[in-house]
Amino acid sequence: MDLFLQQILTGLANGSIYACLALAVVMIYQAIDHFNFAQGEMAMFSTYICWAMIHAGVPYWLAFFLTIGISFLGGVAIERIIFKPLHNAPVLSHIIVFIGLLAIFNSLAGAIWDHNIKTFPSPFPEGSFEGLIGMHEVGMFFVTLLLLLGIFAFFRFTRIGMAMQAAAANPASAELVGIRIGWMLALGWGLAAAIGAVAGMMIAPIVFLDPNMMLGILLYGFAAAIVGGISSPGGAVAGGFLVGVIENLAGTYLPAIGSELKLTVALVLIVAVLLFKPNGLFGKTIVTRV
Repeated sequence: MDLFLQQILTGLANGSIYACLALAVVMIYQAIDHFNFAQGEMAMFSTYICWAMIHAGVPYWLAFFLTIGISFLGGVAIERIIFKPLHNAPVLSHIIVFIGLLAIFNSLAGAIWDHNIKTFPSPFPEGSFEGLIGMHEVGMFFVTLLLLLGIFAFFRFTRIGMAMQAAAANPASAELVGIRIGWMLALGWGLAAAIGAVAGMMIAPIVFLDPNMMLGILLYGFAAAIVGGISSPGGAVAGGFLVGVIENLAGTYLPAIGSELKLTVALVLIVAVLLFKPNGLFGKTIVTRV
């Protein structure tokens, strides 16, 4: 029973990271109808920025919040400089740019900070909670949960948040009521980059810091977004926690999978959901009149 509870708690902690990445992926998808394949590399690069500030003597939490701000501005800049001119470009153009950004961030991180694996400090005490889950996992869960609740409150109760939702859902109608669509999309990119940065900084003490640290984690984020529904930010968050728990239980109780093949679980979930429920568990079926 203790092992089962331990796997559930660890799955929820890991799932909180997947939920953050899934939410970031869905925000970009709703803005431009494409998956951001560079989301993980953007988060990784932000994590390196935080690591550099900490090693320069900046206190952890100050470096943490400075990194969030830098990541937000970086996300806005990417949308304004790179994707705004590509607004009406073919789908293939967007995909190529995403792949290009992935390669650029990965190579740039290696060129600046080298490709050696680094340890990333945790702001939480060592030890475990009741012998079931590490204190860093507990702290990681609550930090990401507070972030997700803050994002929900932002979209639900602020004028800018509601304007961003309107711009993503129906750009033509939103523009008619005076909403600046371009800047709403840019703010969405900035928020997605900031959310990804939090995910990267929280998971780095577990997976260690290197330019490829987010590749597998982003796959889990994609799985969470598809399982929950790419048309539903809330569903993507729920999908993140669900994927985290399923992945952990499968790795523990299915001997054929084990810890080495847990990434396969994400691929199986993606294929299964696309086959049997393409809109996701919580996604909406979009009907268009022709």
